[in-house]
Amino acid sequence: MFDHAYQNYMDHAYPADELMPLTCRGRVRGLEPSRGDVDDALGKFSLTLIDTLDTLVLLNKTTEFEAAVRRVLSDVRLDNDIVVSVFETNIRVLGGLLGGHSMAVMLKEGRQHMQWYQDELLNMAKDLGLRLLPAFNTSSGLPYPRVNLKHGVRGPETRTGTETDTCTACAGTMILEFAALSRFTGDPVFEEHARRALDFLWEKRQRNSNLVGTTINIHSGEWVRRDSGVGAGIDSYYEYLLKAYVLLGDDEFLQRFNTHYASIMKYISQPPLLLDVHIHKPLLPARTWMDSLLAFFPGLQVLKGDIRPAIETHEMLYQVTKKHNFLPEAFTTDFRVHWAQHPLRPEFAESTYFLYKATGDPYYLEAGRTILDNLNRFARVPCGFAAMKDVRTGSHEDRMDSFFLAEMFKYLFLLFAETDDLPFDVEDYVFTTEAHLLPLSLSTSPYSSPIASNRTTDEELDDSNFDWTCPNTRLLFPDPAFPRNLREPIRGVVDKSCPRPAPYRYVFCVKPFKMTILPAQDFMANNPEHLELLRRMGVSLIHLKDGRVQLVQHATQAVSAVAAEDGVRFMQEMMELSSQQQKEQLPPRAIQIVSHPFFGRVVLTAGPAQFGTDLSKSVRGFVTVAEPYRGCSEITNAEYVQGHIALLQRGQCMFAEKARHIQKAGAIGGIVIDDNEGSSSDTAPLFQMAGDGRSTDDITLPLLFLFHKEGNILLEALKEYREVEVLLSDKARDREEDCQTEATTPTSFEPVSQSQISTVELDESAAEEVSPAQEEISPATTAEEAPQEEVSPVEQQADSAQPKEERDEKRDSEETKEPRDDTDSNSQSVDEMLADWREDLEAFRQMEKDEL
Repeated sequence: MFDHAYQNYMDHAYPADELMPLTCRGRVRGLEPSRGDVDDALGKFSLTLIDTLDTLVLLNKTTEFEAAVRRVLSDVRLDNDIVVSVFETNIRVLGGLLGGHSMAVMLKEGRQHMQWYQDELLNMAKDLGLRLLPAFNTSSGLPYPRVNLKHGVRGPETRTGTETDTCTACAGTMILEFAALSRFTGDPVFEEHARRALDFLWEKRQRNSNLVGTTINIHSGEWVRRDSGVGAGIDSYYEYLLKAYVLLGDDEFLQRFNTHYASIMKYISQPPLLLDVHIHKPLLPARTWMDSLLAFFPGLQVLKGDIRPAIETHEMLYQVTKKHNFLPEAFTTDFRVHWAQHPLRPEFAESTYFLYKATGDPYYLEAGRTILDNLNRFARVPCGFAAMKDVRTGSHEDRMDSFFLAEMFKYLFLLFAETDDLPFDVEDYVFTTEAHLLPLSLSTSPYSSPIASNRTTDEELDDSNFDWTCPNTRLLFPDPAFPRNLREPIRGVVDKSCPRPAPYRYVFCVKPFKMTILPAQDFMANNPEHLELLRRMGVSLIHLKDGRVQLVQHATQAVSAVAAEDGVRFMQEMMELSSQQQKEQLPPRAIQIVSHPFFGRVVLTAGPAQFGTDLSKSVRGFVTVAEPYRGCSEITNAEYVQGHIALLQRGQCMFAEKARHIQKAGAIGGIVIDDNEGSSSDTAPLFQMAGDGRSTDDITLPLLFLFHKEGNILLEALKEYREVEVLLSDKARDREEDCQTEATTPTSFEPVSQSQISTVELDESAAEEVSPAQEEISPATTAEEAPQEEVSPVEQQADSAQPKEERDEKRDSEETKEPRDDTDSNSQSVDEMLADWREDLEAFRQMEKDEL
């Protein structure tokens, strides 16, 4: 599996930072559409190769390691004029160089390999460390979240240095790499800066709860986000406190860790769950869902020696994994999907390895087998392993992050390896958060911290709060059945939490408004008479770059006061219809390429249609391009379309009209490909195709929608192999039929004020689809919804928008509100729904800043 991933990176992507396994090419920052903060990990420094160096040695690939080191030394530049994440660059690149250096020294001492090596990787690591140091030039000692590798953080040429906030993990996950760099080189400056940042975070902990928040102001030290957990935004801060003690032998780190750990077990741990709380009110839950990054925590508990809660939490994660094949990026307390992505994260495999090491229980070998099988069945594609875009459908995302090679295969290999399989004793090393190997011998380095410890005598330590040695697990569990007894009740809880959903029924329950001119449900954006009626009501159309149009109402432009009032009612009715429709969101669909050489391994996320055949029974067939490609008139190549799945291009007519034309030509299904170049399911919300305002009962074939990027994958396959067979289904096949609940896109509302300007966003003039919006809404009187069948997101805005300061205050105040499950949204008030949705959105953005 490692060879398949690594060789495809080297063949198709190197020297790019990462492999794009669906399109078989490298991801080069600036040449691909921006993914936001996720791309801050990319610095044009062959990220995946550096991140993989010590994995090559662990897997006994010393010849490949030697060649890889030579490539890094000859090809990689660290002085690029590019802004990168300090956190990601530290754990992946600096850690990778130090891990590679550790392996090179070990091999050289064995006198069989790397005899030419003269600390070249260490010299590169020091160069990179010096380029990261300007980020620490703050009054608090907390680093800026980003740095320009060439220019630092000061001056306009850096294009950074204006940020004020960073996540706790971002600032607190530096000590292992920076201390190792100081100990290897003899230069104390790196360790001093990392210690200073940790000291500041410790001082800023909430003194009553002894917890830290998720986001902190790097200048003032004020907590920006006061929710506290062990997942995204905080995770590796706790990990590095304990591992810094293991690596450096400084008792102060262990004392701090155990103080935090006692509070985690008191407030956050609710076995088997780990739920975020507020640092000032730790008995108040901060959310009703968990993110997948917390899967590392059972492994950390093993290192701490607290095995029982590690077994319980791991079992919960294992059951969620078996239910959905992978850990969703976030899941609710009743184990439903909250965020459906899975970027091949290794944290669950990491905890599985550590629990097997601690218990010797073969149950964890079976858990490892499950991970292996699911990766091969659902993530393996011809050019590597692809991240899961949606664990519910099995659709893929065109990414293979460097941590997949750096961590996943290390932990899986160690899980199954016998002692004779390993080229060295891993007990002589500590794993960083990116699983890079740093030798424990660094604790005997001549350099010691100039910072005095707060502990002066042993009597000052509260030994009841922590132990100085890990307990012997054989003494903890003399009965071999004891771990099984811990797991059984948890398995039952997860199994019973996910009833199979009832068959989908499409229901509208609309309260009509009094309309004297044009009912919103009858509006068609390509009807000239309707457009004229809108003009008389003061409603005009603005074309947006993404193919939609925006409806803006100016009451002063209406032909009369009565017409202006009709326009206000029209906008309100449009939003009411949208609201009802979004309550009945359809889940995403899957298009699976099943012909040679794909064999079902490539799955594309597809948008559903609100008409046509139900895909609970899949449709399989070969694809062919319809002529005309738009499908807006009678199909001229009906002899080729008959019995096939027709490919069509979006635009010029209604989706229902396209469906009728290919159905008449004898097609068994249709796939509409977006004509908006660059659109992708990676960045756009789920897309739904609506009807044309008439009955669509006559349409009996399935119709699915692909964004431009996913559509191109299908078209390129057709171009290269000529005969391409696909499976249209509600989810990818060749998987266990686990029960699962479909998560829907959050819907946000606010009351509509009686303003003279209101705005509605629709699709392009043909008004073809419904596309639920997922953008942040300001506390101005705004609503984003999608009206029945013809229109997409609706937005009404008032002139009386609140200033930014008031919005920020409102966002802060929302942290004191207790969130609720989305399933109770019908009974929630408008303000509560908006606050809950905003919290989720903010948390997702924070995950991107951390490790997503």
